[in-house]
Amino acid sequence: MIEKRKKYKLSDFDFPLPKKFIAQHPSSRRDLAKLIVVHKDTGKIEHKLFYNISDYMSKNDLILLNNTKVFPARLFAIKDKTDAQVEVFLLRELENNLWEAMVRPARKVRIGNKLVFTPKIHCDVIDNTISGGRVIRFEHGDEPIYDVIERVGNSPLPPYINRPAEAKDKVRYQTVYAQERGAVAAPTAGLHFTNSLLGKLERKGVKHDFVTLHIGLGTFRTIQVEDLNRHQMDSEYFEVPPKTALSINETKKKRRKVIAVGTSCVRALETVAVSGFQVTPKRGWTDKFIYPPYKFRMIDGIITNLHMPKSTLIMMISAFADVDLIKKAYREAKKKDYKFLSYGDAMLVI
Repeated sequence: MIEKRKKYKLSDFDFPLPKKFIAQHPSSRRDLAKLIVVHKDTGKIEHKLFYNISDYMSKNDLILLNNTKVFPARLFAIKDKTDAQVEVFLLRELENNLWEAMVRPARKVRIGNKLVFTPKIHCDVIDNTISGGRVIRFEHGDEPIYDVIERVGNSPLPPYINRPAEAKDKVRYQTVYAQERGAVAAPTAGLHFTNSLLGKLERKGVKHDFVTLHIGLGTFRTIQVEDLNRHQMDSEYFEVPPKTALSINETKKKRRKVIAVGTSCVRALETVAVSGFQVTPKRGWTDKFIYPPYKFRMIDGIITNLHMPKSTLIMMISAFADVDLIKKAYREAKKKDYKFLSYGDAMLVI
């Protein structure tokens, strides 16, 4: 007799999250964040610090990291011929000097407006997008566009961090191994790693390699439908390079563990998984939505943060472990004053 699997809906992933649990600042040191360890097969839950993560890794295990690099995508401009301030949140470069952006207040920014960042740097609004954004064209003289953005932009902190970006955020809202520029949100599970911790893992014989997935604003977008089958994920660019694919396949052959750091890393890996539990090198766009029930093909563990209720992120983690077990772990985390979301504490599910 075939067991009928439960069909989950949006409300199954709801839980109370008072504002006091949402981290507004990072921990004093990256690897001093709290770490809740969830053993999905036994249901055992442990409480550690992030630098204890090496205790759960063995020689020839493989840790996969998302090496996307956040760029300071939040800019502030003055609308030409007025004194109105406009926030311009860059989403992606369409072609040379042409960008898709979100603007606030959107109702006051129309096609033909000029938005001035400095006396020598401005952009022209040339089109609307179907998602309510704008297409803008930068005028920035001879200075390279990304140099301009680095100079005048601010760290794109998530909407639930209720403070202006500070200078330290350009460092702390970025992993120590960030390399491939293109994200407007950090792969936050990786924020807890330090170079010394990566070195400690390497000395233990634990390998690490990289995938790239440029996280967009869709990671913060709420699901509007109770029936999860009707939710459409935003597409995000990813790349699994040949070296990483080879590392994964060799690790699988040796029957060692593959540990993904972050839900973005999991999405990239599950997108490229093929039959026989192998991966192939690939780059492109993914809108993969992972929620229970789901059979994972590539990973043996996930390092992640503690997520928002009813988010696609908690759905993925619940698919890997169990909905009730993750809810139990979250309840324990709140009792022990763990902090949630981007600058919060961490979870290891194995």
